[in-house]
Amino acid sequence: MNRIVEPAVETHERRSAVAAIKPSNPGVRRPIDLARAHGLSAQAVRNYERDGVLPPAQRTTNGYRRFTELHVKALRAYLALITGHGYAASGEIMRAVNRGEIDTALRTIDQGHALLQRDRETLDAVEAAVATLTGTRPQPQSQKAVPISALAHRLGLQPATLRKWERAGVLRPVRDPVTHYRLYLPDDVRDAELAHLLRRGGYQLDHIAGVLRRVRDAGGAEPLAASLRQWRQRLTERGRAMLTGAARLADYLEAGQPPERALTSEAKTTTLSA
Repeated sequence: MNRIVEPAVETHERRSAVAAIKPSNPGVRRPIDLARAHGLSAQAVRNYERDGVLPPAQRTTNGYRRFTELHVKALRAYLALITGHGYAASGEIMRAVNRGEIDTALRTIDQGHALLQRDRETLDAVEAAVATLTGTRPQPQSQKAVPISALAHRLGLQPATLRKWERAGVLRPVRDPVTHYRLYLPDDVRDAELAHLLRRGGYQLDHIAGVLRRVRDAGGAEPLAASLRQWRQRLTERGRAMLTGAARLADYLEAGQPPERALTSEAKTTTLSA
């Protein structure tokens, strides 16, 4: 009457599939293994592979992803690059590397360093302006005004952005008495450069408007000086993060070709041999 229940027979295929995804297997990792090591979710790791940030993973017969040490290095490189270059640029870098387009990846990295250098130069100029603002004698300036198109080109922005800043109280251009076009005096150009720098530092327009209002008032350069000190620290941190990202990316590149490139090379070799 009592039935004897036999344990399910584990087939050779199932044993192979389970063994393949165990983290104890040398060189093979599951999505959750990569995720836990970096404070991510397993789905995030899967998404990174889907989006080309990680090289394609091999699959077991049951469809499980099999990540290797190469994927670990790729993930470390991507996460390190984000701090210095941001999500969009870091994704472009990793996808280019995984396609084997190293020059494209390096070009994106070069653009990030050029932008950082531009920020440093702008910050130096702004700090010099603050020193003038806090001095006893105003610095002689040319009174030549520039139109909105010239100022937008100088800052690398769209004229619509400058109009938005004006609506937010950041800029206060004058109007040509005949054409009624906006004209920016030297002080307005300085304010636009300060606003551009602070905007890139992550400050909201209302904060920037408040800083510039205090700068325009007598003895109002102190709030700006504090913001510049914070931004100087951010630039330093960003520069160091770029160094770390470059080191992690170099580790990934030195680890070998991404799987799909290696397979392509192997296929070409096989074809030539045949």
